Amino acid sequence: MTLYPKLITDALATVTYAGTKKNLVESGMVADNLHIDGMKVSFSLIFPRDTDPFLKSTVKAAEAAIHYHVSKEVEVTITTEFKSKPRPEVGKLLPQVKNVIAVSSGKGGVGKSTVAANLAIALAKLGYKVGLLDADIFGPSVPKMFGVEDARPYSVNVDGRDLIEPVEKYGVKLLSIGFFVNPDTATLWRGAMASGALKQLVADADWGELDYFILDTPPGTSDIHLTLLQTLAITGAVIVSTPQAVALADARKGVDMYTNDKVNVPILGLIENMAWFTPAELSENKYYIFGKEGCKNLAKELDVPLLAQIPVVQSICESGDKGKPAALNTDTVTGTAFINLAQAVVTVTNRRNRERAATKIVEVKS
Repeated sequence: MTLYPKLITDALATVTYAGTKKNLVESGMVADNLHIDGMKVSFSLIFPRDTDPFLKSTVKAAEAAIHYHVSKEVEVTITTEFKSKPRPEVGKLLPQVKNVIAVSSGKGGVGKSTVAANLAIALAKLGYKVGLLDADIFGPSVPKMFGVEDARPYSVNVDGRDLIEPVEKYGVKLLSIGFFVNPDTATLWRGAMASGALKQLVADADWGELDYFILDTPPGTSDIHLTLLQTLAITGAVIVSTPQAVALADARKGVDMYTNDKVNVPILGLIENMAWFTPAELSENKYYIFGKEGCKNLAKELDVPLLAQIPVVQSICESGDKGKPAALNTDTVTGTAFINLAQAVVTVTNRRNRERAATKIVEVKS
């Protein structure tokens, strides 16, 4: 039997690529390097990117089609090429990002996302280049807090790679899974799917040059935290808690997650949110409705800085719901509190960078 190129391309035209719902030839995926040597055939298939979920199945289908439509005796060698350059390996991601700060909490409901959003805005108001990643895959809140729920990030080509362009608002670059899913539908994903989506938001986005990359992590300890620790060298973590005893107990677990020997991420400090309530008509009064200075005492016990005590003010919640976080208005008590928090984070981060070696990415061995 004599092989010739049309025999091969006709066989490949019977294979549908799931990414385009067209066959390999129509999709322009068969490279022009087809080589025939007797019963040996070699060529390349061109995929959009190295992370293409249909890559392996498509290559197998192409080989099977040649064996079925041409001959089982054909020795097929298929290599792969990519329109977009492959993702940099772990350890070389985000080379232009100076500091990665994880904002964490041991439990939900303590205002962690509110703190993360306002911290990012306050850092931007101080003149720093800031990015904010909403890493809470199952409960994204950043789009609403920044008033960009209808935003849909688009793709840009940077140095041969197709990257997601972050949304920019109030001087902060933003990405959240909330931009890509229906806000009224629960995200029913297994851990591996959620981790994969998070890696894309980190590695396949055009974050560019940043002084501070803020990670709004999910509450508690989970697969998402492990994915972040395995993907990024986190400069340090700040732990958000209320003064309430049950919140403080969970805050301890959050501290332990970052400081255990396998992780070894420095704790930059604690933030006491909802520290007290001050009514608008009695601005000098403080009512400690969740307990008094519990987070301050925990910080002293753990020998870490207390970065801020943020009061309960109705306007914090209202401004977040309206997409205009409190840090935008520095003339208010809360706006000033978040600016002071940002300045404290800058101070402790600079100290950490002077006194400690760079954090290493966590390697988990099976």
